[in-house]
Amino acid sequence: MNIQTIQRNFERLTAADDIFEQLRSEIVSLRLKPGTRISEVEIANQFDVSRQPVREAFIRLSKMNLLEIRPQKATLVRKISEREILHARFLRVAVEVEVIRLACKIEGNPFQTGFEENLKAQENALSAGQVLEFHDLDYDFHNLICATAQCEFAFDTIADSKTHVDRLCLISLSTERGMFEIFQDHQQLYQMLQRKDAVEMERLIRLHICRLDQTLADARERHPEYFQT
Repeated sequence: MNIQTIQRNFERLTAADDIFEQLRSEIVSLRLKPGTRISEVEIANQFDVSRQPVREAFIRLSKMNLLEIRPQKATLVRKISEREILHARFLRVAVEVEVIRLACKIEGNPFQTGFEENLKAQENALSAGQVLEFHDLDYDFHNLICATAQCEFAFDTIADSKTHVDRLCLISLSTERGMFEIFQDHQQLYQMLQRKDAVEMERLIRLHICRLDQTLADARERHPEYFQT
């Protein structure tokens, strides 16, 4: 393999990564709504690339169940699956309950400043109605709990499972009530972490994650067209 071939392959892979990240962001943020048609040609023109890196990005998104690739037909942004959301909820509860138990065994709180800055930023985002900013801070908050427990690897599992519920969460966060409930949960979780109260933290994290049930019902009522039948 010569230098030119290696360079072309690298550029192709880099382009595929960029397209994947951009499309994933647009799907999760609902800028690309469930059921939307997209084509390799249009995306290739948008990014000024060949169709090959677009195809690779589409395949990755399909494996994450975010795109539905239909041979000889338009590719669709996949509609939200209630089954996948319930599976993700189960997995998150199992992982985060164990993470909390470990976090409460750690002496002190090595990430106290990080938690306090994160909660302040959440409050600011809530006041300003910055949904996407609040969503990112929600991720960061749960990552801090994993870091406190000295099991950062667990957050990879949490993040993977959250991919299936991100769109649902953003529908919920689009209301002030939804953001406020999550913020209150985070405040209480942090307080219980400071007290090393694993029992109360477990109760809170179960409540926090199981809010998905009501969120799912509300989202189905508001946007039935977003969901698989």
